Amino acid sequence: MDLDLIQVSLLAILQGLTEFLPISSSGHLLLPSLLLGWADQGLSFDVAVHVGSLLAVIGYFRSDIRRLLLAWFLSLHSGKSSADSKLAWLLLIATLPAGITGLLFNDVIELYARSVIIAAVASIIFALLLLWSDRVGKYRKELFDLNWKQALFIGIAQTLALIPGTSRSGVTMTAALFCNLNRQAAARFSFLLAIPIIIASGLLNFIEVLNSDAGVGVAGHWQTLMYAAGISALVAFSCIHFFLRLIESIGFLPFVIYRIVLGCVLLAVYFV
Repeated sequence: MDLDLIQVSLLAILQGLTEFLPISSSGHLLLPSLLLGWADQGLSFDVAVHVGSLLAVIGYFRSDIRRLLLAWFLSLHSGKSSADSKLAWLLLIATLPAGITGLLFNDVIELYARSVIIAAVASIIFALLLLWSDRVGKYRKELFDLNWKQALFIGIAQTLALIPGTSRSGVTMTAALFCNLNRQAAARFSFLLAIPIIIASGLLNFIEVLNSDAGVGVAGHWQTLMYAAGISALVAFSCIHFFLRLIESIGFLPFVIYRIVLGCVLLAVYFV
């Protein structure tokens, strides 16, 4: 990992800013190497900043997570159903498609993970889909109004986030808006749905680090990696907090415009 403190800080901030906002973290993490000629941050760094993102979303939704887990275990043990246990089951259903797809196509994903042209085109296309969903969505439903078919639809949509530049949060919010959830409910479901996916992908990447040459050098960089995880966590926590408070009033148009600009920048860099 050939990065200095400034580079580590900026990349960790970039990860924290883009992980949960609907603007594509993979597209942004291509920019430093393309525009500034920075070395690739490496898989161990990716694992560290994703751990930071995971800590942020778990910390922010800790009460919800505790309540959902308790309700889910009660539903297993006693068959007692509640709104919380239903939501927990819906999150599990929505997680399965991306989890299965990730396991089956992990090698293909890694092969194209740094593709500039794919990230650029995906950023623009899925930005327009987000705009469409924000325009046609009726915003009637709350989080607990979801049914299993809609949860599965959101989960299938989440598999598209394996395409670089798509934005996991963006595509799941898009699908949730098409299911007529209001903006805040769509965002909350997307954030909760991120937890099992980040855990699963993080474990896969961690195993890959341990089984590669990169794993040998991790011990010498653990302080840097912990620092990167901490910065990513703080920034991601702030993003979640302010996004949920502002999304009903500002809508998704600013993020759509930003993503189209990002895609055009990536295309310009690629072809020039």
